Amino acid sequence: MRRPDTRFTALLLLAALPPAVEAFVLVKVNFISAQGLPPQITAVWPYDTYHDLRWIFVYHNSWLAFGVLMVAAILLRGLLTTGLVALAWPGEVDRPSVRWLLTRNTFLSVLVALFVSPWAVASVAASVVALSWLLIASLLPMFLLAPFLQRAAVVGPWWRGLPSWPLVGWSSLNFVLITVTGAVAWSVPKWWTVPVAGVAGILNGLLWQRTVRAAVLAPPPRLAWVPVTPLVALLVLAVPFAVPALIRLLPGGGTKVDAAVLTKPLPPTVRHAVIVLAGYGSTYDGTRPPDPNVQRFSYRGLGPTGEPLPYGSTDTFQSISSSVDLLADQVERLHRRTNRPVALIGQSQGAMVARTYLAQRRHPAVDSLAMFSPLVNAGRAYYPPPGDQTGWGVATGWQLRVIFGGVSLVRPVATGPDEPFIRSLLDDAPFYRNNLMCPVPGVRLVAFLPTATATEAPPGDYTQIPVFQQPGVHGTLLGRRQAQENLIAFITGQSIDRPRREYYLLQRISAAWQAPPLAIWINPAWQAHREPDPAFTGKVCLPN
Repeated sequence: MRRPDTRFTALLLLAALPPAVEAFVLVKVNFISAQGLPPQITAVWPYDTYHDLRWIFVYHNSWLAFGVLMVAAILLRGLLTTGLVALAWPGEVDRPSVRWLLTRNTFLSVLVALFVSPWAVASVAASVVALSWLLIASLLPMFLLAPFLQRAAVVGPWWRGLPSWPLVGWSSLNFVLITVTGAVAWSVPKWWTVPVAGVAGILNGLLWQRTVRAAVLAPPPRLAWVPVTPLVALLVLAVPFAVPALIRLLPGGGTKVDAAVLTKPLPPTVRHAVIVLAGYGSTYDGTRPPDPNVQRFSYRGLGPTGEPLPYGSTDTFQSISSSVDLLADQVERLHRRTNRPVALIGQSQGAMVARTYLAQRRHPAVDSLAMFSPLVNAGRAYYPPPGDQTGWGVATGWQLRVIFGGVSLVRPVATGPDEPFIRSLLDDAPFYRNNLMCPVPGVRLVAFLPTATATEAPPGDYTQIPVFQQPGVHGTLLGRRQAQENLIAFITGQSIDRPRREYYLLQRISAAWQAPPLAIWINPAWQAHREPDPAFTGKVCLPN
């Protein structure tokens, strides 16, 4: 029998090798955006499976490839977990046979994959629409499930009773460790990522030792007769409903547009006509702003007299190209009526429409655009339309459709993963990943970014235009006094640029929790409008 110190060394080596190998491959191919992920590969359940599934959901291009990758991942995960558990087993307790551990951990690999799959899919969806609340909704269930799943590899009826406090503490430390080491792995110079990932793996090995020991030596659990783990798994299904509801309670949250330019006349110093483009799910009842030089953009277009038509929330679900056509008509008619230069103010989806308009159909009179909460680095993943049975992310698309179908049974859902606005982000992803936050000749631009948007995309270069950053979440800045004052200053010609230091820190902290971006060059669906890929160049706004 090997000495305990030899077994401990073997545990640390086994935990360190996979992260170091993955980091080496990512650095070798210069996959910059994904370099915060390797520390997670040998983390304690469920984070290790969360790591595996995000790669698979992004990088498969057929049902066969998806099936092969899933089977391979489950078998390898069962084998790796068996080795980690066997080496971490406390010496004072008899260990089950390796065969028993292998059977148990392979079965649990299947079970944990089923638990984690919806949230890994949600993480990929978050990379499509670049919304921080969706990333949080995909990650929070992992945090809640972790203390319960960490017992699964070593104890019998692991689904019953509450986990011990040491398991809760070690699982929380595991989350912190993944976050910190992911940030460091991304931040260090190129090849330093490999040793950082290796050190992170060693720390994972220490956590395996502590969690296995805590599970094996734990006293009888409280509420041992209650199937707590299945109940918690059902409870976390409510997370996607709770997070957006909480965000709507925040000042400025929801879909309401609280722009001062819509409620009172423009200051005399403003010489522009202004169009305000609201975001996804917004509504407009036809009320005219008090200033005749200000208009709401209508997702239904203009009436016979040139006035923006009232619209409902479902009207915003149209494709970005359809909205661009409507905006082009509205800009033309507003400029003709006022004979003034035109400034655009876009929030969320409205910012995406306005920026796409500048790239495709800009009128010479439009010389200013203020974007509030634009979807920075959207379109980082892909899934084909429902009629296509091949293509990158084909299984991911169908899982999203099943999830939306299930949600609609509980609460009516007017939209889905294939509605035209979402498909616009998928189909024109190269433009939104490389050019959204780039200068436009003859146009002044500024982006008003709540600090939560720092977690919506992998860290790195994301803008070549001025930014005004302020604490908040998506869609909450336009109604704030300080942002409105700076907006008016911008329209009058003043320079606005106020980045915040914590924004870059938040970018790095989120590095471990992003889904890996799909390489632009690999997707045939993007060949018609291929752009340089920030995921590999580390830069935006690079020319073709």
